[in-house]
Amino acid sequence: MMTAKATSLDVARLAGVSQSAVSRVFSGASASKSTALKVRKAADELGYRPNSLARAMITGKSRIIGLVVAYLDNQFYPVALERLSNALKEQGYHILVFMAENAQDSISNVVQELIDYQVDGIITASVAMSSDLTQRCAVAGIPVVMFNRGQDGSGHSSITSANVEGGRRVADFLARAGHKRIAHIAGWEGSSTGRDRRRGFIEGLMDHNFEPLDVLDGMFDRDVASQAARTLMARADAPDAIFVGNDHMAFAVMDTLRHELGCKIPQDVSVIGYDDVPLAQWAAYDLTTLRQPVRRMVEATVETLIGKIEDPERPAQKIEIDGPLIARGSARKPEGWTQ
Repeated sequence: MMTAKATSLDVARLAGVSQSAVSRVFSGASASKSTALKVRKAADELGYRPNSLARAMITGKSRIIGLVVAYLDNQFYPVALERLSNALKEQGYHILVFMAENAQDSISNVVQELIDYQVDGIITASVAMSSDLTQRCAVAGIPVVMFNRGQDGSGHSSITSANVEGGRRVADFLARAGHKRIAHIAGWEGSSTGRDRRRGFIEGLMDHNFEPLDVLDGMFDRDVASQAARTLMARADAPDAIFVGNDHMAFAVMDTLRHELGCKIPQDVSVIGYDDVPLAQWAAYDLTTLRQPVRRMVEATVETLIGKIEDPERPAQKIEIDGPLIARGSARKPEGWTQ
């Protein structure tokens, strides 16, 4: 015979607390440690599990945040995803992850699914939002925050590193290190991050009366970046330094230079990336790179999104967070350089 499911009232009676206390514990709201322990112990004994869907129907809040990610090949995103999940969990939210190609049909389908799930908010990681999707989210009352991607005119808040300044900082570093033939394998031209890093880099070279030797679009893709490295090094005036639009591509460029083209790094050519993912510290790469301040970016994203959930009239924000250049062994350092 099937036994009746335990209710929150049963848990409250066994734990010796009020039913509202049980609700607070399972909703992630404030509750004392002793109360939480008693409630969870009673729930385990009774086999009680809260009905999240029923609570969402009553409160109008699912306590779920949807995260749309274009791709996870770039090691930056698994790190950011873990931090976002932990930070939202601390605020009593759960995260629902969807993968979407950077094509509007794919993104449209994913966003519609998130709306159907009645998520409280959406975070897009390097994903663009069309005006149609923006309108759909607005009608559904679901705030959107763009992570590591900006989009002028979208009406959404965005959290990025200071990409223009980062690109400028890389150019200054390479110019002061004495490089004369400096090339750039850029991120995808269709993304704000790729465009902004490229713009800052070119402006930074201009500050030293330089122009880039060449700029090729690496599409944030390893294979495309590798081919770009081959193209650059086949020139009669091959570069003596390459700034690569993110670490994911930079690792591919370094592998191609060393193992296919027989170049020494940094003796023959310096390589600088952007992100400072954990792999950048490995001795195999020892990559000089512009660090994205992921902890502060995540904190700002969570604060911005929850603030918008709690106050729908809160205006959109464009937040850029500066990060340092981390000098390692893949690039020649300017004289007198200190970290």
